[in-house]
Amino acid sequence: MFQSINPYTRKPIATFQELWPEQLLEIIDKVDEEFHRWKLTTFQERSALFLKMAELLRKNSKHYAKLITSEMGKIIKESRAEIEKCAWLCEYYAEHAERLLAKEHIKTDAGKSYVRFDPMGTVYAIMPWNFPFWQVLRAAVPTIMAGNTMVLKHAPNVMGCALAIEKLFLESGFPENVFRNLLIPVELSEKVIAHQAICGVTLTGSMQAGSIVASQAGKYLKKCVLELGGSDPYIVLNDADINQACKIGANSRMLNGGQVCISAKRFIVEAGIYDQFVEEQKSLLENLRLGNPSLEETDMGPMAREDLLVNIERQVGKSVKMGAKIIIGGKRIKNTWFFEPTLITNVTKNMPVYHEETFGPVSVMIKAQNAEVAVRIANDTSMGLGASIWTQNLGLAEKMAARIEAGAVFINGMTKSDPRLPFGGTKQSGFGRELGSYGIKEFVNIKTVWVK
Repeated sequence: MFQSINPYTRKPIATFQELWPEQLLEIIDKVDEEFHRWKLTTFQERSALFLKMAELLRKNSKHYAKLITSEMGKIIKESRAEIEKCAWLCEYYAEHAERLLAKEHIKTDAGKSYVRFDPMGTVYAIMPWNFPFWQVLRAAVPTIMAGNTMVLKHAPNVMGCALAIEKLFLESGFPENVFRNLLIPVELSEKVIAHQAICGVTLTGSMQAGSIVASQAGKYLKKCVLELGGSDPYIVLNDADINQACKIGANSRMLNGGQVCISAKRFIVEAGIYDQFVEEQKSLLENLRLGNPSLEETDMGPMAREDLLVNIERQVGKSVKMGAKIIIGGKRIKNTWFFEPTLITNVTKNMPVYHEETFGPVSVMIKAQNAEVAVRIANDTSMGLGASIWTQNLGLAEKMAARIEAGAVFINGMTKSDPRLPFGGTKQSGFGRELGSYGIKEFVNIKTVWVK
């Protein structure tokens, strides 16, 4: 039995009955049967359905946003923005998928030789709660546009969103078994991965979950894409537009209550502006309005679950005991799931807030003597998801970007996902890519055809 709980009221919203193992296998078999029909549809047919989905997302934006906010505590304006981004995603692949998967002709000794990109089967998606619509559709839209089908295991605390997405596919006109939601506990995941119809698995989540899923995918020889945690550096050099860097940095770190894998985690600030940057960050965080995430005026809601709150308390508390200094915040607000917007200085590399992903509203400040030291600190992590560099010297910034070990580097901008660009990480932040031309080719058979 799954239960969703409103993080603001801390009261149950709904309960959901788990599938029996026999029901699970029956659903996968039906989705596999549908794959053999769906793969024969044209790009034009698929595009029309995703354009209808974009229309329905916008038409029902208030309903979907309210559902997101109630299940995981995202402030309502951010929930609406998530739905709008999903609509854009649908439109992007509806317009460009055929071009992205067009046959690639290559001149050889043959009369004709080319590469084609054919659908593979049913993909198993394991998705997190922090962007409950976006994360699912980010994986599903390109995968299904490529001619595959999908089964989803969503996070237990957002099963209402999972069912709403399944219903959205039906209302958009998709055949019933192109996309199915699986209400199953994590213990049944290996049974899904092992099923002969499953051609691959895509997971967004923690490094621990990624390691388990990757080992299971390897055991059964299934393709695997992992988007895992991040400890993203946010480098600010002396010549940066400090006001803009501060404003965007605070937004990046506190967005979604700090529960974003690619948000700024470690602020690495050059010595000449370090004190000013810390003071401006302090002022910005002090003025955030915490409260009911359903209200328009609220800037930050509660954390999504109590266990997440306990972990961020542990990270901050242990770091303080090791010498970190709290400038503002640093504690849970009594009898709530809120954690105060927090600013920490005097951070050294052995502290949890330095070497672990801080998935909450905690800004970590690290002083760097120069750009060279900043790059070294940025790479001093087991993770490599995203990074930001702020400077007016674009030539220097691009040289730094080439050396930073991350899946994406944004110069004078906030790290974000974009349907047009590949998204993913390196090192322990995972492998494979979503979005762009690379994402749509992750679950296709790259087939050589040689004609004499």
